[in-house]
Amino acid sequence: MSAKDAPPPLPEPLGVPVADSHTHLDMQSGTVDEALAKAAAVGVETVVQVGCDLKGSRWAAETAAAHANVHAAVALHPNEAPRIVLGDADAWSRQGAREAGGDPALDDALAEIDRLAALPQVRAVGETGLDYFRTGPEGTAAQERSFRAHIEMAKRHGKALVIHDREAHADVLRILAEEGAPERTVFHCYSGDAEMARTCAQAGYFMSFAGNVTFKNAQPLRDALAVAPLDLVLVETDAPFLTPAPYRGRPNAPYLIPLTVRAMAEVRGVDEEAMATAIAVNTARAFDY
Repeated sequence: MSAKDAPPPLPEPLGVPVADSHTHLDMQSGTVDEALAKAAAVGVETVVQVGCDLKGSRWAAETAAAHANVHAAVALHPNEAPRIVLGDADAWSRQGAREAGGDPALDDALAEIDRLAALPQVRAVGETGLDYFRTGPEGTAAQERSFRAHIEMAKRHGKALVIHDREAHADVLRILAEEGAPERTVFHCYSGDAEMARTCAQAGYFMSFAGNVTFKNAQPLRDALAVAPLDLVLVETDAPFLTPAPYRGRPNAPYLIPLTVRAMAEVRGVDEEAMATAIAVNTARAFDY
């Protein structure tokens, strides 16, 4: 294994335990038990396991049922909806090539997410939203239909809504306003600027910051974190992606959350304990556990 593929070392444990509000354990190496043990050793005692497709959402629900400190979120990722409707000859996702299934296939998939969303260990519907980075204009209708269906589901089941917003800020905010956002709405891997953070704060949306807040080129994210109300701020890994500095490019995992928490505390000018305490309280409130 090259240094680049090697897991980073365990950071100094946090004094106050926190939750990783967004992770993909099914895409990480090692077992769930190993991942949870490493995380717990550094004060990350709870994780939200997020599904991006039917298979991943079923797995999230099963894993949360088996582990008291894992909560599930279930959804069709914004890039998954167009793949179901239009097919995917390039097979860029881990699921391989796809035949076009049209709107009926999307309806069937949404019905299965709806069934999973009713389960008690499923605390959220997500990650859903819009992604204009990966999916072109031909896929926006499917993304939007899927997003609106997930918003309705979250409200009907009384679950949090977890949003994936990539290069689509204005449309995501518009659709949330049109549909009426659920009581608890989380912008996962918050990617807006300070102005958008003020808009989210006014609406009462949670903003979850990932390891990219530590990247040198991420000043707009730090500016957003600086103005976000402390009671609306969460932390996440989005592991195995977005590994915080100084380990950018190496595999991410929930046990690396302390690095991001410390960076966030620095941005806010508060001590680590105050930051961790706020995050712990906010995450429990956002996901109602």
